[in-house]
Amino acid sequence: MDFTLTDEQKMFRDQIFRYGRDEIAPLCEEADLKGEFSFEIWKKLGSMGLLGLPFPEELGGSGADVVTCCLAGEALGHAGVDGGSLLAWGAHTYLCACNIYTFGSEAQKKKYIPKLASGEWIGCMGLTEPGAGSDAASMRTTATKKGDRYILNGSKTFITNAPVADVIVVFANVDLKKKHEGITAFIVDKGTPGFSVGQPFHKMGCKCSTTSEVFFEDCEVPAENILAEEGKGWIIALSGVEWDRSTLLSPFLGSSIGSLELCARYANERYQFNRPIREFQAIQHRIAEMKIFVEAARLAIYRVASSKDNGQMLNPLQAAVNKVYAGDVGFEMASHAVQIFGGYGFMHEYPVERNFRDARLGAIGGGTSDIMRMIVSRIMLM
Repeated sequence: MDFTLTDEQKMFRDQIFRYGRDEIAPLCEEADLKGEFSFEIWKKLGSMGLLGLPFPEELGGSGADVVTCCLAGEALGHAGVDGGSLLAWGAHTYLCACNIYTFGSEAQKKKYIPKLASGEWIGCMGLTEPGAGSDAASMRTTATKKGDRYILNGSKTFITNAPVADVIVVFANVDLKKKHEGITAFIVDKGTPGFSVGQPFHKMGCKCSTTSEVFFEDCEVPAENILAEEGKGWIIALSGVEWDRSTLLSPFLGSSIGSLELCARYANERYQFNRPIREFQAIQHRIAEMKIFVEAARLAIYRVASSKDNGQMLNPLQAAVNKVYAGDVGFEMASHAVQIFGGYGFMHEYPVERNFRDARLGAIGGGTSDIMRMIVSRIMLM
């Protein structure tokens, strides 16, 4: 495959990198220390058109393809934008708005996409439950048909953007006996009676994305708020995997590129035993491994993005491999960066410390590395 970028794509990436470096990154340290969602950063993302990147212009978007969306994520991560703000962006744009755009009716698209694309409304997606994480098909949230409405009961957890969201795409089962065949997706608006949000969790990393539980207690949702139709929720959920293995991984790639550059510069500037630490083989090998990871991760991520642009369904084996590599090895590379900086890498003032905390989510969110390895082994041993 040829992943050579066009001149237009290179210009776009450079433009987003400069914008992220100059306009957003300076706000991230304070927001991360507070552990709060930054509406100022959110407005910056919206004003640059990043919240509506993949949607057509007539709905307030930019009409960007998947590769271009990945370039934006990579550029922002490279520029030093924190993982939490980028996670909030991804959950909003790719997991909420893209589901509505791809599977929604024309009326749903016209109602929701323009406001989500501008950032006026914030979106999230509710799939994970306290007892159904990686085993999402075992969800217990129910949707019972009652006339022209559905009554939702249950709860979701670890929902990115939930405390600040105006719209949630939530998955519930219309018949628990059918398991995944009964799963159905609904659009639920903030303020709907019976829908409530829990207190934000205090997290290890990605602190600028606010995360909480959501609850449904006899929550009445109009039948017109179904995405696609009854029983199609599992297909909708799986479609999010394609975004998760490309656009949602691209900020992790960008962060690794930024850390690599910081480490190379530091290795030239830091002296120990009367010589720069770049002359020590241990440092050389860590930097070499970081570079190898960056190049391999870039190929994996853009392979998925290119395939999606070409209309190909994502290979589940390749998706699982990509997720394990980006999650597990990416965290190892973030650890290398902290080690190269030594004691300074343990201090919040240095970006590698935040990158290390943020990178830990890569092996957990969107399917744990253990589950991904199970998928790989099952496919290989069939």
